Amino acid sequence: MTLVNWQSCEAPGQWPLTGARVILEPLDWGLHGEGLFGAVAGEHNGAIWDYMPIGPFGDLSSFQKIFEDVCGKFGWEALVIKSAVGDTVLGMASYMRIREAHGSAEVGCVAFGDTLKRSSEATEAMFLMAQHVFDELKYRRYEWKCNNSNEASKRAAIRFGFAFEGVFRNDMVVDGQSRDTAWYAMTDDDWPILKAGYERWLAPDNFDADGRQVQALAAFREG
Repeated sequence: MTLVNWQSCEAPGQWPLTGARVILEPLDWGLHGEGLFGAVAGEHNGAIWDYMPIGPFGDLSSFQKIFEDVCGKFGWEALVIKSAVGDTVLGMASYMRIREAHGSAEVGCVAFGDTLKRSSEATEAMFLMAQHVFDELKYRRYEWKCNNSNEASKRAAIRFGFAFEGVFRNDMVVDGQSRDTAWYAMTDDDWPILKAGYERWLAPDNFDADGRQVQALAAFREG
């Protein structure tokens, strides 16, 4: 593939992303802070941050300060995930390792509150974030990384359509322990099939009267 006419991309996460189930908005602590803290922080949400390089957070002020510091230092673009009906904050995710010149970004610091976990809303949120980078901003690569011990995150990466690319051994030191990092990614070449699968899975006729899926997401990527 020739990249003779390649141009740098815009940074992702600068405007709201709207779906049928959820709306993702750039994090504004004045608007979202209390709702976000209730969804993903506090003592009852400590496990969400077990494999994260930051957290858990016991109070809103420390949550805001630490997260603002990290976003400023590493250039994260944080998005709050809200219900499209009722405006309830459900969780968050961030664009990270943004490399506009190369058309590459990572989704990370994915923190789903209890009502968002294992839901169609969570899947739509991940779809909207991928669609934003590929269709709207014309990125070439979209990454997912996690602690190699985090089996739930690795399963999620595969379910959302990221391909496993390997393990970076002794990649980081987190809380005094060595972390091996599992790398996953999808590319603009992968995206048409992945996008069609997401759209078919999210269609109303793929859910029964109780809101349960008829077919799994992976089934729509086969063949």
